[in-house]
Amino acid sequence: MGSGEIGGRQVVLAKPVTFMNLSGDAVAPLYRKHADGPGDLVVLHDDLDLPVGAVRLKRGGGTGGHNGLRSLKERLGTADFLRIRVGIGRPPAGVDPADYVLTPPAPELRGAFDAAVAAAGEAFADIARLGFDKAMTRWNAKAREDGKQCKAPPESPGGNILLAPGASSGGSISRKEARSQDDTDEV
Repeated sequence: MGSGEIGGRQVVLAKPVTFMNLSGDAVAPLYRKHADGPGDLVVLHDDLDLPVGAVRLKRGGGTGGHNGLRSLKERLGTADFLRIRVGIGRPPAGVDPADYVLTPPAPELRGAFDAAVAAAGEAFADIARLGFDKAMTRWNAKAREDGKQCKAPPESPGGNILLAPGASSGGSISRKEARSQDDTDEV
């Protein structure tokens, strides 16, 4: 864990070591400690329904089959947390979505993924500085203006999820899927 400041707000960074589908197990205790409610939790996650590299902000919603979001909803008792969605596109025909999200991106798409991760970080900083609604208006309008539709990658960025509670408490939790075969209860 680490802490810092963004836009005058204190943030806490943590890297859970649970697998993606157990995200809620790692986040729930941190959420209870640092957040006053779902509006204080910003979850950064990959999204099959967005083109490669697209970044969108969203308040609440369903899980869309995303196991990390499903785990968060189950453990937190709500899906009303704030989201920064990073597009990974749809898998090619015949490729299982579960395999697709666990595979590193193709080399020719790495730049788009790296740019999207950097943009997601900027979006989070905007949330800390401006508040979620203003940041969402800015980022989603920017996405509409750009209007760039990227082709779906042959491979995905690898099923990562970053979690960041923020609004009231200013906390931030960063989570990247553990790649170990030995899944522990450590956070």
